[in-house]
Amino acid sequence: MALILTFLGKGGTGRTTTAIAVAKKLSRSGQRVLLVGQDLSLGYLIQAALTDAVTEIETNLWGVYLRTTTLVEEGWEQIKDLESQYLRSPTLKNVYGQELGVLPGMDEILTLNALWQYQTSGKYDVILYDGPGNLSTLRMLGIPETASWYWRRFRQVLEESDVVKTLVPFLQPVAVALLNVGWNLDELSQASRGPEALLRDGKNALADPSRFAAYLVTTPNPTAVLVAKSLWGGAQQIGLTVKGVLITPGMGTVTTDFEPLPVNVLPSLQGDNWNELMVGLPDVQGTGSGPKPLEIMVTARQVKVFLPGFSKKDVKLTQYGPEITIEAGDQRRNIDLPSSLRGQAVTGAKFQDSYLIISF
Repeated sequence: MALILTFLGKGGTGRTTTAIAVAKKLSRSGQRVLLVGQDLSLGYLIQAALTDAVTEIETNLWGVYLRTTTLVEEGWEQIKDLESQYLRSPTLKNVYGQELGVLPGMDEILTLNALWQYQTSGKYDVILYDGPGNLSTLRMLGIPETASWYWRRFRQVLEESDVVKTLVPFLQPVAVALLNVGWNLDELSQASRGPEALLRDGKNALADPSRFAAYLVTTPNPTAVLVAKSLWGGAQQIGLTVKGVLITPGMGTVTTDFEPLPVNVLPSLQGDNWNELMVGLPDVQGTGSGPKPLEIMVTARQVKVFLPGFSKKDVKLTQYGPEITIEAGDQRRNIDLPSSLRGQAVTGAKFQDSYLIISF
């Protein structure tokens, strides 16, 4: 399965240039590389006419420009296909993807789905995603975990609702009459490709550094460093492994504020000569990385969450129902605890050396 690698950092720090250099280095070593972008500057910098169809740039290197309107059309056709499988009388066949406008939030969901399809296609060894590289990227990558919480929580709410308990016996015969298969919440949960299984696959993929990882890209500028550290903490909140820091040329002094992450200082790109920049890059497919975003120690009855870039006053811990919620900056993470800790009251919490340590 392909490794998806993305780059996080303040705009103007050279994220796109770095992504291209990584793509060229990997493809010239024999890896099959797909470079995925959402900004026309990618095609300009790599000197290739990228479109919404995968285009070969050079040997072992392909590129694609994600257009949301195209993704909407493709996604709508998939929805209509699913409807025709399960509904005896499809109702969406007369609505066409070319008519649909783009609603807020569509970009992130469709982009994540496109990355998932490229990853599972078997055509590539590495997929480099040159996205916005900011909080919106983290929110997009965190969709499986966030949606999983909504599914778990609201399914429980629905199951306990007197209204649902009253209506289900009457709705089931209607569902059988209209659909090709029976339907209820249990069947959806247990289905091999049901919502719960799909979301679990997405969470597992993001948590596996051999399938999903990121690098921080920053100049020595203090503001750029501050943004990169904040995004590092945000990546930990969604369970995304950050493998290291790439320092690009700029004003200021090279920082060591990212310990224990490995830091590589990159040279400037000299015209169209990418060789020197490629030589300065680390082994992005290597296993080295920073601390794990989350460690659950059942025997010690503790949960450790690594939250770099945040101070104690930035972090808030709450407990509602069987799970715990961690708020850091402008992000929340709901941690699904193992059965032995689920529902147990928190007995203590401390923030030490960028770790939030929770005891039960």
